[in-house]
Amino acid sequence: MIEQNPWPTERAGRSTVLAQFGQARADLMQWALTTGDVLADAVVAEMHQIGMKQARPVLSRGIREGLDSLTDPPPAVEALLRQTESVPGYVDDSLLDQGPMPFYTSPLPVHIIALNAGSLIRVYESPSISKVLTTTGRLVDSAQRRIRETGAWHAQVMLPGGLRVGQPGYVATLEVRMLHAHMRRLALDRGYDSSADGCPINQVDLGRTWMDFTLTAYTAEELLGFGLSNRELADLYRYWWYIAHLLGIDARLVEGITGNEAAARLDAVFQTVTGPVTEDSALLADATLVSVTSALHGMLKVPRGLARPALNAITRRVHGDSMCQDLRIPAAPIADAWLGPALSGLALARDRRRRDPGRWQAAIDQNLAATRSVLARPDQPTAYQRGATGSHD
Repeated sequence: MIEQNPWPTERAGRSTVLAQFGQARADLMQWALTTGDVLADAVVAEMHQIGMKQARPVLSRGIREGLDSLTDPPPAVEALLRQTESVPGYVDDSLLDQGPMPFYTSPLPVHIIALNAGSLIRVYESPSISKVLTTTGRLVDSAQRRIRETGAWHAQVMLPGGLRVGQPGYVATLEVRMLHAHMRRLALDRGYDSSADGCPINQVDLGRTWMDFTLTAYTAEELLGFGLSNRELADLYRYWWYIAHLLGIDARLVEGITGNEAAARLDAVFQTVTGPVTEDSALLADATLVSVTSALHGMLKVPRGLARPALNAITRRVHGDSMCQDLRIPAAPIADAWLGPALSGLALARDRRRRDPGRWQAAIDQNLAATRSVLARPDQPTAYQRGATGSHD
């Protein structure tokens, strides 16, 4: 067996993973827990060596205009861009243009609720991620901005054609990847304990987060009455393989997954080595739910006094009572009883639209137009736009 870094002491032991999932999975998890993003991390080291003032414009141009736009690029920048511009064999024009279209069978408020009450809360369940945010001073004080910016990135990567080199989704994804690399270095400089928790923002954290934008989100949307067919799920998962490629997530962790059942099997391995939630996770969960209450009111016309209890009820349906108890998300039996008929009505209306091709396509067109409209609104530069080139250091 290839020599690996020691198993982090605060994660479930290797013997636990070995007993439940076998040696191959145990070996992969040991590597993933102790590995960040070799190519992006090398770029950050190179930027500090060259000097940020000189390196930032080179990296920014390479991300936006491609490797061929650079003359004699620094070696680490060249290696990173060569990897991101080397398109895997499963990627073609159909995937780039049509792969994300099942996303638009649901309206924007559904995605907002699923992203926040589903995806982000589960991201923040990870103690290592919350520790990185605490160590780098980016916990609750910037949670609202981070939530908004995550939504903006998510919308950009899901635009048809958005992942082609130089397009907004591609650019934003590489900026997020570079922000992760800068955060790794910052966390380590400020005392993050890799021997206990593994490499900051490691491959397990990245793979588990990928699951939260796919498996957790699709599960949440189905609970909201907006389920997808097996074919639609397969298209979206394949599209997200490519997002993983651009984010620097190892292909062994995600490629080949085409449905929720296969995703859940691998996600169980990630969850086993993630560890229990912390106080910081509960603080982040509350901040996340605060940000999405108005979206729930708009989608279901929930009375404002009932909006947060209804959101709590949805969150408990997605994550389960035990996890929500750890996150201090209270039960809301009255709101939960009210939700049942409301969500059943949404599912019935969706089923009727699906049976009418004209209405179904009109809804897709409307939802896509709504996303484009939101992205067209002027906004401040995001943290990943600033942080991609190290301007936060």
